[in-house]
Amino acid sequence: MTRRSPIIPQSDSPIFSISRQSPVHNPQLKTLIFNDKHQLGEAAAGQAASAIRRATDERGIARILVATGASQFEFLQALTGRTDIDWTLVEMFHLDEYLGLPPDHPASFRRFLLERLIRPTGMERHHFLDGEKDPADVIATVGAALQASPIDCAFVGIGENGHLAFNDPPADFDTTDPYLIVRLDEACRMQQVGEGWFGSLAEVPERAISISVRQILAAHEIICVVPDSRKADAVKSSLEGPVTPDVPASILQTHPNTTVYLDEPSAARLRPRDR
Repeated sequence: MTRRSPIIPQSDSPIFSISRQSPVHNPQLKTLIFNDKHQLGEAAAGQAASAIRRATDERGIARILVATGASQFEFLQALTGRTDIDWTLVEMFHLDEYLGLPPDHPASFRRFLLERLIRPTGMERHHFLDGEKDPADVIATVGAALQASPIDCAFVGIGENGHLAFNDPPADFDTTDPYLIVRLDEACRMQQVGEGWFGSLAEVPERAISISVRQILAAHEIICVVPDSRKADAVKSSLEGPVTPDVPASILQTHPNTTVYLDEPSAARLRPRDR
């Protein structure tokens, strides 16, 4: 199957700061660094819009995976503000959801997507992971819809513990199931408290439904959005360390069409390179 190339901002763009290849296992992995998260979000939204338009032009529909969480705020704001996307031709799947959390809870990823993507765009085709229903039924239903046709583009982030979606370390790199039930480690749960979604660690659910690592890698194109200094250690391990289940996001090094968007704080621990 032919891979489609991403559209990368040119170096003379007013929002562009630094572009460099990351010296990892896959030399095609692109790492783009911007002055701040707002510039990062605008640039990532430009590539995402190009991927969506390309898919709708070629096949009449764009199928996307969408990450949630505080790191995606600026990116999704920029993406939903664009006027060059026909959102009626977009079909969305999300990456993960807590088990047992109602959709009106502030930390619900269904609520996040409704407020920050679906309602602002009028998107009609979306598949929610309902954490209050039987997880086996949810996985079977949404998983079948997900695997019915290829995914054009996946929007992902990297967790403070290196997680990819809710695949905490050590992640399952082998399963071909589209979704799985995972147990969240303490570092992941503390991140949710630190971002303000929960008042204490005790309030954070211990289990969730997560898209699998291999299902993310099956996307034609991956756009990874990772701002903020709190992600700097995870970024360094993911981009400059070995590919290992102990750093789940390191698996992105093996994908032939991934672009990682960083700001200066999240890139602070990467090795210096010629610019």
